[in-house]
Amino acid sequence: MSHLKRHAIPKSWPIKRKGTAFVVKPMLGLSNSLPILIILRDLLKVASNRKEAKKMIHQKSILLNGRAVRHEKEGVLLFDTITLVPSKKSYRLTILENDKLNVEEIKESEANLKIAKIINKKTLNGKKVQLNLSDGRNFLSNIKCNVNDSVLINLKEKKIEKCLPFVEKSEVIVFDGKHSGEKGKIEKIDNERKIAEVNNGGENVSILIKQIMVIK
Repeated sequence: MSHLKRHAIPKSWPIKRKGTAFVVKPMLGLSNSLPILIILRDLLKVASNRKEAKKMIHQKSILLNGRAVRHEKEGVLLFDTITLVPSKKSYRLTILENDKLNVEEIKESEANLKIAKIINKKTLNGKKVQLNLSDGRNFLSNIKCNVNDSVLINLKEKKIEKCLPFVEKSEVIVFDGKHSGEKGKIEKIDNERKIAEVNNGGENVSILIKQIMVIK
């Protein structure tokens, strides 16, 4: 189905659960993405309805991670960048402490950068190392990094700028679970239990490593 019943939308979607019976469904990644239509209409409010959003997309006025958006159902993932070509303004999809996805305006110099988490790493023929990232991207890279580290991607040049290691004192954001949206510093890592203690500014909380992403 191209649509989703409103009462079945993910809790992270920042739209009212009462209203029209159906809402647009993203092409991919229902649980971890937001359709570009909802961002343009409900968050940025640069389009009043679907027709206006489709017109903007047809005119190639909307970029997602530096490329023209092709369809209003395209899913935007955490830390993806949306650029409005006419106004030259860019925004990043983030998550708030109430577990709601949101967009925040970013500087032009940040529009071509994105953070993603390494979820798998393997050695290919010829001793080339492939990094599989949380946003579906795969990179062949000689950069020294491990699973659970994050990487800073240069979207324009399509390469990894640097590694953000998953170590004590690293700054992280929780993107899943009951502490979703909270930020803090890693105080202790228990690899055996796959848990990290994170100080969220008030107390130390134990969070599954798979629910944390390093951001600094």
